[in-house]
Amino acid sequence: MVDILFLNANEIEKIIDIKRVIELVEVAFKEKGLKRVQMPPKTYLFFTKYDGDLRTMPAYLESLDIAAVKVVNSHPKNSQRYGLPTVMAVIILVEPHSGRPLAIMDGTVITRYRTGAAVAIATKYLWGMKEAHVGLIGAGSVATHSLEALVHVVKVRSVAIYDIDYEKAAKLAQNVQNRYGIESRAVKSPYEAVKEAEVIVTATPSRSPIIKNEWVREGIHINAMGADAPGKEELDPLILKRAKIVVDDYDQAIHSGEINVPISSGLLKPSDIYAELGEIVAGLKKGRESDEEITVFTSTGLAIQDAITAWYIYNEAIKKGVGTTLKLL
Repeated sequence: MVDILFLNANEIEKIIDIKRVIELVEVAFKEKGLKRVQMPPKTYLFFTKYDGDLRTMPAYLESLDIAAVKVVNSHPKNSQRYGLPTVMAVIILVEPHSGRPLAIMDGTVITRYRTGAAVAIATKYLWGMKEAHVGLIGAGSVATHSLEALVHVVKVRSVAIYDIDYEKAAKLAQNVQNRYGIESRAVKSPYEAVKEAEVIVTATPSRSPIIKNEWVREGIHINAMGADAPGKEELDPLILKRAKIVVDDYDQAIHSGEINVPISSGLLKPSDIYAELGEIVAGLKKGRESDEEITVFTSTGLAIQDAITAWYIYNEAIKKGVGTTLKLL
């Protein structure tokens, strides 16, 4: 018989710890920088008439012997149409030496946490200061978990939050104030969110620039998290022309990251990319080199982040007796 551990979202929420996820995702980036991972680019199915897509994301961290596949969607209109999250995911954890599935688990919670972890790691290496005023564009789960991770790498002095749904931004601002004791406010324009910010997180499904070049002063760090499919962009391309551009993965970023539209239109070239984040984490390239640099991390989300987090969740669940055992064969 082959037993598989099944873990739902509530069970994962009881186990997962953002500080530990940050540590593990940093290891995954380092492994990628050292070229010790197998991670084919995401494959997509586009459900154009429903304004959504489905992606498959396999990964193998060779030196750690961790393998997994994530299946994840993005349907930005899910909330108003069906009361469902924009992003939902399932992760299958696989034993490399036999190929047998070890676990099937909710990937939605893991996606949120590992995305927040990437924000923290990029900010650690590309901002590098001890404190920062933070601007959030978008008030969904990515913004929430990004801030939860950021407080572990910088002292957040204040937070300004913009969302097209002002009440959503106001609710998040109140939650931030209550949970962290950080001065936090909802604002009514993207400009207000970024005008005083030193670290910015963009987390929207936008297909046209939200942040204008003239708003961005020298020395700012931007985590561009929303553009994760062809045609998406959140930043004025002129910002990228001024910035040190760091990606999570060259191929994925060119195809579907924040730089995908400027590259396809000829405004940027692939050679304008400075580095992958993993190269910086591994010490192969430098991160921030001056206080005047504008740094941009463009994230598409990596399967290695999911795999290493899923492995941690699986082992914690085994230790704590959490989950349901399913009989596959």
